[in-house]
Amino acid sequence: MKKLLLGLCFATSLLACKKDKTPGTQPTDLEIKLAFELGSAYTLPLEKIKVKITNTQTAASQELLTDASGAVAFKSVSAGIYDIDAILTISAEEYTRITGIPTENPVTFNASEKGTQINATLTGGLELKLIAGTPGEWLIKQIYYAGSNTTNGAVFRDQFLEFHNNTDHVMYADSLYFSQIYGRVSSISPNMNYTSTGQMDWSKSPNMDQSINANKDYVYAKTLYMIPGNGKQYPVQPGKSIVVAQTALNHKAPFTGNDGKVVTVRDPELTIDLSGADFEVFLGDVIGKPFSSDINNPQVPNVEVLSYSGNDMILDANGKDSYVIFKVDGSQRVKEWPQYNEPSKIAPSPTSKKYYQIPVKYLIDGVEIQPHIPDSRFPKKLSPNIDAGFTFNPKGNYTSQSVIRKTAKSINGRIVLKDTNNSTEDFDYLDKAQPRGFK
Repeated sequence: MKKLLLGLCFATSLLACKKDKTPGTQPTDLEIKLAFELGSAYTLPLEKIKVKITNTQTAASQELLTDASGAVAFKSVSAGIYDIDAILTISAEEYTRITGIPTENPVTFNASEKGTQINATLTGGLELKLIAGTPGEWLIKQIYYAGSNTTNGAVFRDQFLEFHNNTDHVMYADSLYFSQIYGRVSSISPNMNYTSTGQMDWSKSPNMDQSINANKDYVYAKTLYMIPGNGKQYPVQPGKSIVVAQTALNHKAPFTGNDGKVVTVRDPELTIDLSGADFEVFLGDVIGKPFSSDINNPQVPNVEVLSYSGNDMILDANGKDSYVIFKVDGSQRVKEWPQYNEPSKIAPSPTSKKYYQIPVKYLIDGVEIQPHIPDSRFPKKLSPNIDAGFTFNPKGNYTSQSVIRKTAKSINGRIVLKDTNNSTEDFDYLDKAQPRGFK
């Protein structure tokens, strides 16, 4: 999703607390104040902005709309850890009328605070920052990272990604880049530099350019792949998608691995047929010893591998990866973009992995994935201007589930997917992954 250079700023504001003998556990009244800080002559509406709070342990949620001043008050909120989201969508016509800035698409503003402790001891206030975005042309539609049962299914070898043309015209997949983003996915290490949010502080990476904002303006690629093509070799029709398989095989059927051994799943219903995928990731030409399941299907084009992690395109089954897609203009040579070691306090060895630095300004869409267990989550790798929320499979790893973007509407048979720049709002899940499926 391309981001507008526009934000909403929330001043630290109000939190009213009921006094009692056990303030850490008693319900409290929660008041949130929203405010635009546009630095311009026009004023966008503060009224009827949807604010949602969700208890991460119980999944209980409440939604309220702000008043004309941008305030909202939740009464008797049970103490706990909450995810807080605010969203406002302004029609293209209304946005153009108010601002004088021509736009053909609705403009959505999002704010998100994840894992916020709410109880009567909180005396300051809650503060949210909303970022505005416009709908992306390419969208990450489906991420099948969970894999299937480790005993009766295909484990991780049936994983895939799906990208959708959300426009009303033909788009070309040629030179579309996709990446798993690298960042903190475990407990804090005394040997790592972190930001105030608890995520890796890339500004402390060895040889980092100190004239840039290394954390805000860039993300860092755990893996980096590119769809091949001459520019107009792989057309994608409006409302259609492409599937990138880890291995483009029918995983329901027996196959012979590159080690000569025959592999058979015990329960074919747990897995999927990816023999009709549009592209696959094959590392056999890149590394000396890929996984035995990394079979090269000659009927399916291979993506170009710029950076990899492990012995195949392995999507973290526990939900610890985040994903982005992007395209660049002819002035950019992605292979020549800077690469940096992680921001460790210990000097890296000459063979330590380096991570491509991807400018946020080129990102088309991003999706934050988190573990399904709230206590296992970690600070977000993608900032709110990329993805204000996150999504996950409710049953966790090796369950055959995938996360999938919701359908917003159908126009003369063309499926338009929901895109508010907030994966919490935009994504649902399938109990069984379905390439080219819809929800």
